This record gives sequence, C-alpha cells and structure tokens, in this order.
Amino acid sequence: MKHALIAALVAPLLFALAPANAADLARGAPPPQAYYPPPAPVFSWQGFYLGVNGGYGFGAFKNGGSDLFSSANGGLIGVTAGYNYQAMPNIVLGLEGDFAFANIKANRSSLFGNSQGTVDDIMTLRARAGYTLDRAMLYVTGGLAGSNNNIMLNTFYAPFYGGQSKFQTGWAIGGGIEFMFTNSLSAKAEYLFTSVGSDRYFDFTPVALQSGVDTSTIKGGLNYHF
Repeated sequence: MKHALIAALVAPLLFALAPANAADLARGAPPPQAYYPPPAPVFSWQGFYLGVNGGYGFGAFKNGGSDLFSSANGGLIGVTAGYNYQAMPNIVLGLEGDFAFANIKANRSSLFGNSQGTVDDIMTLRARAGYTLDRAMLYVTGGLAGSNNNIMLNTFYAPFYGGQSKFQTGWAIGGGIEFMFTNSLSAKAEYLFTSVGSDRYFDFTPVALQSGVDTSTIKGGLNYHF
C-alpha cells in the first residue's frame, strides 16, 4: 500500500519532467545559409596612359608637290599619351596625343631633274569616343595634326639644287580597336588620315612652288594604364 502511494505521487512528476528532458536533448545543426558570391568588380577604362606605336604610312603630296612626286610610303615609330574618362558603363571619352618619327618618302627622276619629298615627323592631338564591350573598345577619333615635310630638288631646266623643310598643320580623323589584356596593359590597331595645308617652298627662286601632303597611317600600339 505504501509503495503504491509513492508510485502514484512520483508518476505525475516523471511525466512533467519528460518534456524538459526531451528539450535538453542535442538538437540538429541548423541548415547552412545560402552562399552568394560577391559581384565581380566592374572594369573601368578611366585614367592616364602612356605607350608606343609603330606602323606604315602612305600618301601623296598635293598642289605643286603632285607635279613633282609619285605616291609616298614608308614606316614610322613613336610614342602616345592620353587620358580616358568612363562617361557611362559602355562609353569612354578621352584625349590623346602622339608623335612619330617617320620616313614616308616619294621620289621622281626625269629628264628635267630629280626630286624627293619626305614626311619626317607626324604629330596629332585628338579627341576619342569609344564604345566598350568589357575589355574591348571600338573608337573614333579626330582633331589637330602637324607634320614636318622636306622637299629636295635638283633641276636641269633651271639649274637649281637645294632642299627646304616646313612644319605644316592641318587635321586628322580615324578610328581603331583597343583591347585590355590586364588592368594595366592594352594593345590597339588604328587607322589615321592626316591632311596638312599647303605652304610655300623655295620662294624667290625659279622653282618656287606651293605644296601640302595627305597621309594615311596604319599603326599598332601598346599602352600602359596608370
């Protein structure tokens, strides 16, 4: 009787403790949180750059020069400097200048004498506008141009031998494609047409003339971006 009474008193207590003991049992680990990798940084073309360029040029002297020379052609090599501004996600605006040592030359020999015309140096200062596809950019460019041109004459009909150089100014227009291999190094291919106005050569001599020159250049280049 005594044991039955104790059991009756203890049983409710055991039932009350059972949920608490169940709550104390080890719970399963929470499900892992979903992993969302951070977005890749957006590539930007903005900043200053310096580079080298080289290629081939061809063209023709005009006005009085067209009577003296055949078409001109030859190589060139030079340097480039510029700045890009990332105006919109796919639009880049900029300013670029370049200088190239050139040897774009035309010669002619005849019964009347020998003549030679050479484009020695070419420089431009141009605006650029480009459309980008991540690391590739297609661009158009245009602005000011100047070239140092040299004419040498050796004529028989009016005995004369001499040469004269002139720095002549004009305009340039063209376009190209540029690709960024790394965040600091890019390569480009570019076509550029330059036209410089006529100037007078050999004033007060029997061979006085007026001449300008149009030049097309196809260049490749490497740029380092800061």
